[in-house]
Amino acid sequence: MQSHIVPNNSFQFIDEILNQHNVKLLSLNPHKKIITSFVEIELLIRENITDNQLINNLQNTLESIVKSQLQNFPENIFWDFDFMVSSMLYQALNTEDDAVDFLGNFANKMVLLTELFGINSEIRFRYVHDFIYGFEWAKWVQKDPQNRAFIEPFSLIFLDYLLMKTKELIQRIHRGKSQSYKLCDNGFRNPFTFSREPEDEYRLLTHLAQAELIPVAAWDWNASPIWNKPFQERREQLALELNIQPQKH
Repeated sequence: MQSHIVPNNSFQFIDEILNQHNVKLLSLNPHKKIITSFVEIELLIRENITDNQLINNLQNTLESIVKSQLQNFPENIFWDFDFMVSSMLYQALNTEDDAVDFLGNFANKMVLLTELFGINSEIRFRYVHDFIYGFEWAKWVQKDPQNRAFIEPFSLIFLDYLLMKTKELIQRIHRGKSQSYKLCDNGFRNPFTFSREPEDEYRLLTHLAQAELIPVAAWDWNASPIWNKPFQERREQLALELNIQPQKH
């Protein structure tokens, strides 16, 4: 009997890639433990478009992003993709350029970001959480809300900002002047004062999600990103309340 082979132009193929890496597909959704599968995400996409070429390009874009995250953030905990896909799709449909060209550009920037921030780079961050769930974006908007409040967390403008930020971080690391960017005992960099070991990260982020203190509800296809809450301060405060230990450098 012939075994079933999932074609690599299928969204199910992305689910298979995640399964092969034995990833615990945890969602930060307070009402659900496991992420929306890519088979389910495909159904959401097909509710909005019927162009098979564009759908295939979306699949290819997502496959490259997922592979890059697995390679560069193997210890990542939460894997929600719903809002990122939704944002990517609507930006592609609304672009003044060709939608397929937009997706190629988006994929290149996302993959480069994961490579520059992940374990194979000098920055060596452990998780994609601060990016996917909007903490970095909210902090960026708060510095200039008049000009940035309407710029989306997955817009090319913000991705370009993050790419510039990687250069600044690498310079700071080379200078060795910033204590917060020294390598921790676990081999990762952690600019926060509190531990981000997996059990601590899980506890803190799930509590933040319950308190509606996640800037981007990445598990929600129709999320409305929020920037105007004191996310950083509440995160620090909650870490103290949960008795999460200081980070060891």
